Amino acid sequence: MTETTRLLRDLVALPSVNPMGRPLQGDHLYEHRVSAYLEHFFRGLGVPCERQTIAPQRDNVVARWESPGANKTLLLEVHQDTVPIDGMTIDPFGAKIENGRLYGRGACDIKGGMAAMLAAFARLVREKPRGAMNVILACTVDEEFTFLGVQRLVRDGVRADFAVVAEPTQMHIVNAHKGAVRWHLTTTGRSCHSSNPDLGINAIYRMGQILPLIARYADKLKASRIDPLLGPATLSVGRIEGGTSVNTVPDSCRIEIDRRVLPGEDTSTVPDDLAQFLRKELREEVPFECSKPWLSSSALSPAGSDDIVARLGTVIDAVRGSHRVMAVPYGTDASKIAQAGIPAIVFGPGDIAQAHTRDEWVAVDEVEQASEILYRLAASGN
Repeated sequence: MTETTRLLRDLVALPSVNPMGRPLQGDHLYEHRVSAYLEHFFRGLGVPCERQTIAPQRDNVVARWESPGANKTLLLEVHQDTVPIDGMTIDPFGAKIENGRLYGRGACDIKGGMAAMLAAFARLVREKPRGAMNVILACTVDEEFTFLGVQRLVRDGVRADFAVVAEPTQMHIVNAHKGAVRWHLTTTGRSCHSSNPDLGINAIYRMGQILPLIARYADKLKASRIDPLLGPATLSVGRIEGGTSVNTVPDSCRIEIDRRVLPGEDTSTVPDDLAQFLRKELREEVPFECSKPWLSSSALSPAGSDDIVARLGTVIDAVRGSHRVMAVPYGTDASKIAQAGIPAIVFGPGDIAQAHTRDEWVAVDEVEQASEILYRLAASGN
């Protein structure tokens, strides 16, 4: 078994589930097991390693390798957390290899990419290729929910000439993606016993008046804000809750809104834009409130990434023969890194269609190839 495959197996066997705001319980939660493994790995290589505490049992782990005479620095960034394991049809932490695939939660998103980065980093440290770039390998937490880890990384002033962020891209290069803003909208009413509902004000009925208007706003958004690479901005209501019991008129109803933003859009104005539309369109007084966003993540623009796209593309072609440069609708840590002034792109083994699935897997040969590509990229020098 190669070092890359061993790393992949070890990482998948270590639970690092992000509860994603849900009241989950169990010893499989949070990233601390992976963080401890990473620190031990980097200490074994003899490189400087820093832990940045984000929350209890949740630490970024950042390692650095200095190449003699280098004047450029490459940031490799990958998240430690996975989504929950609900409904999985395989052992989520079994790390079983079968027919060239390794199965388990996080195998595709994104421990395959992490194993590739770790193996490439270790090879650089051991072989010390002449003329290589300095490399920072940052393993962050909470990418799957609120991006707390990467926000801390950039707030602490990480510096590099360009960055590669690990996500499953089928070994192609992603240079643009949408951002996301998520918040709650709440309607209120007055509760009473359901035997005499006229004594109360039904907050769910009030929300029923608002939802068709939100659907109309979403249609308007798709038709009016379109990016040539990423397509339209979108909005979706993904969750609704309200009431306390069937025999009580509800005094509150709340929905959760997901808005995908395009490069150039100001995420801070997104909830207010919807609120203004609703107030204008409502035919009668329907009180509602929009919360402050609990997630605000900007889009990734291709601007400024030409150099790293060309460098990585040349290496991919040498290893695999060809590659594509593309835009995707999902979000990643790359947009936060780019906002900090570091040109960033996304690359890694696996297919996003396999991420978060009931039988999640990654092709072992792709992980091996990704490691070779990242090593050559860093070794390609200044």
